[in-house]
Amino acid sequence: MSEERAETIKDDRGRRWLIYAGILALVFLLGFVPTCMMARRRGIERDTAQTALRISNMQNSLGNAMVDARAGNYELARQATSDFFTKLGAEVEQGRNSIFNSTQETKLRSVLEQRDATITMLARNDPYSPDHLTKLYNQYREAVVATPAP
Repeated sequence: MSEERAETIKDDRGRRWLIYAGILALVFLLGFVPTCMMARRRGIERDTAQTALRISNMQNSLGNAMVDARAGNYELARQATSDFFTKLGAEVEQGRNSIFNSTQETKLRSVLEQRDATITMLARNDPYSPDHLTKLYNQYREAVVATPAP
């Protein structure tokens, strides 16, 4: 009889450990799932903020070029404008992975078409270039602000 009782006690201990392990796994999941959901939400917020920052950085680059051109620093303005067009072209060419939606991309392609003329104008120290950069700046703002990003 003592052997049967020892077997029963061992079976009860095994079941207890299994129950404890199950409860522990349940408690872990109850803490893990909300944390994962919050991390996912924060990741989406981070991606949205980074997208807005990239759009703003491009706008600032063009704005700096405009200020430099008005101050007569055409070479700095040309470099900033070239940087703007390079970044803008790279974003527009990404297609579905772009920070811009299709409506924005359509409007921004017309801005990109003015790249060569704008850079040439700045390289020649054309006095009309600040006004042209202002026009480009307004076109860019209209394209990205008027239509919300994805």
